[in-house]
Amino acid sequence: MHTTAAALLATQTQGKEPSSTRIKVAQIGTKHAHAEGKFATLLDLPDLYEVMGICEEDPTQRDRMARRKSYQSSKWLGSNQILNDPDIQLVAIETEVDQLVPTAMRCLQAGKHIHLDKPAGQKLGPCRAMHREATKRGLTIQMGYMLRYNPAFIFLFRAVKEGWLGEITEVHGHMGKKASPGLRKELSQYPGGGLFELACHLIDALVTVLGKPDAVHGLHLKTQGDTFKDNQLATFRYARALATIGSNHNDPFGGPRRQFTVTGTEGRIAIQPLEPPKLSLSLTTARGGFKRGTQDVPMPKTDGRYHDEFRDMAKIVRGEKTLAWDSAHDLAVQETLMRAAGMPLDVQEENPR
Repeated sequence: MHTTAAALLATQTQGKEPSSTRIKVAQIGTKHAHAEGKFATLLDLPDLYEVMGICEEDPTQRDRMARRKSYQSSKWLGSNQILNDPDIQLVAIETEVDQLVPTAMRCLQAGKHIHLDKPAGQKLGPCRAMHREATKRGLTIQMGYMLRYNPAFIFLFRAVKEGWLGEITEVHGHMGKKASPGLRKELSQYPGGGLFELACHLIDALVTVLGKPDAVHGLHLKTQGDTFKDNQLATFRYARALATIGSNHNDPFGGPRRQFTVTGTEGRIAIQPLEPPKLSLSLTTARGGFKRGTQDVPMPKTDGRYHDEFRDMAKIVRGEKTLAWDSAHDLAVQETLMRAAGMPLDVQEENPR
């Protein structure tokens, strides 16, 4: 691959020389869509983590999950065993969405760093309280927005930061799938619909590129006679840029069509599909070792979807670096996501839109 692309990827997780001491970690919850993948990844990083066990308080769910390959050799713990163990430094929280933030608060109050899957609940007030607690205790909340560690997005964020694309004028993203009847029923519990549960990854990327928008508007359709908002589009207004992010859960080709494009006055980066990523770079002038014009930039192959985020978290827990996304960013993402999904904010707005 092009040496510059490799260098951009390397900067994401760089820090001090790694420690040889393994971090003791546990997971709470198995009901999140990413739960099994996260646990399997921790087990796949034995040089970094000693996995102490997993907690699932729902006995029916625990019995079902215990038969899954990723969990078969693991020790099942109660949540208090995890919280009261002073040697456990990190907890991965993989509950259903409405229990993510309450569980995170208990872990923070017990002095644990947390990896918190997405999105951060359906209310803004508890999310803000969670971040205040982490700040007060000097602990890190790493949100499970997996695209942060996707090599194409690492390339994009660095290129934007270094001004390769000039002034950003437009962002477009889409993330959909064909939802099964069971998934439709599951996601219908969220008033924010499929965009809230899935396209939050792209809203995190949007806020990374452009910050918190000045205004957000959403369009929401329920197309199948149930209560699930399955076809949604949100627009985001900035002082000198416009963005759109969509999510369609009726798309049988949703995976290959997932995309994120950033356009500026001097260039464009288009990522499609997102996983495994393919990236096209267009430049009006040569930048960073890349030529003028449009070119495909080969992306490095990764070990897996979640490996690099847990490698990064290991360095953070050891005090070798700080997380690149702070609480102000995560709160801006949560508020922007709720607005985009048509969800009412549960706290008084300082700057109503």
